[in-house]
Amino acid sequence: MNYQAYVFDAYGTLFDVHSVKDAIHRSYPEKGPDISKDWRDRQIHYCMIRQLIQGYRPFDLVTKWALIDALAANDADYNEETIEQLMNQYQRLEPYNEVSQLAVNNPHKELTIFSNGTRSMLHPLLENNQLTNSFSLISADDPKVYKPHPDAYRFAQEKLNQEKEDILFFSSNPWDIAGAAQYGFHTAWVNRNQAKWPELGLQPTHTLKNLSHIPDKSS
Repeated sequence: MNYQAYVFDAYGTLFDVHSVKDAIHRSYPEKGPDISKDWRDRQIHYCMIRQLIQGYRPFDLVTKWALIDALAANDADYNEETIEQLMNQYQRLEPYNEVSQLAVNNPHKELTIFSNGTRSMLHPLLENNQLTNSFSLISADDPKVYKPHPDAYRFAQEKLNQEKEDILFFSSNPWDIAGAAQYGFHTAWVNRNQAKWPELGLQPTHTLKNLSHIPDKSS
């Protein structure tokens, strides 16, 4: 069976969230990798908490909160100017090498980004990387429900106007793959670091090293 739609998570899948570490290093020498990792971990954790307590807040605000706490946890003094400068880096994340060729290599497929990020974060990110024409965009900020809640994937399916089994969802985040798989999408785990798949009682349909060669059939 051929997939009719390719759907991609943005952060960590198409764009390297840790490409912010060089900007962090300029303000906090020797702390770039640690702050970057802590920032990302808190960003995901805080979104999960907000979803569980049914207290949705936009992804950009949660990202800012995560940054403030990551700086504090790493004994990094900051002011509003520093926070703004580092937040702006999320609009300039670097895409992985093969991302620029996805549309070229898959000319007959519908390519869509489905992200927890707000449109105000994602549109500049695509523009700054000359990818605006490569992807359509679905944001979890529209229904105000974060992935991996099933209502988020349901919203994406309705926007795509495709059957579940016709959609292949790509993510480097196991929690995102698990959510999409539980909902009923076919999934492709982009395992760039050759990690072990966590014991979640669910398995991705495909496991990929990167996005250079992606499957067009479910079997």
